[in-house]
Amino acid sequence: MASEKEAALAAAPSDAPTIFDKIIKKEIPANVVYEDDKVLAFRDIAPQAPTHIVIIPKVKDGLTGLSKAEERHFEILGCLLYTAKLVAKQEGLEDGFRVVINDGPQGCQSVYHIHVHLLGGRQMNWPPG
Repeated sequence: MASEKEAALAAAPSDAPTIFDKIIKKEIPANVVYEDDKVLAFRDIAPQAPTHIVIIPKVKDGLTGLSKAEERHFEILGCLLYTAKLVAKQEGLEDGFRVVINDGPQGCQSVYHIHVHLLGGRQMNWPPG
């Protein structure tokens, strides 16, 4: 399997349907840890920490990455971050966690559907990557 960096460099920024759309439609399985009418959170298949959860909006509304955000996306972005807080609590990450949004090829984004990575369960390092 290609590295995350290679996958990001190979991915073409697009508004086309992604693997996340298939997960939302239940066309492919995911280990879902949280779901409501606006968001879906599931365990990453290639975890980078003991707890690594991906949080996605069910409707991306053209929001393929953070750099594409417009004022109309205010609610989606807030919902993603608030959900990260809820899931962190649910996962027992009282000692802290990290929230990451990759954007664009140099930001190592490989899926063009806005999403948040929730990482925890170990001491994080600084600076990251």
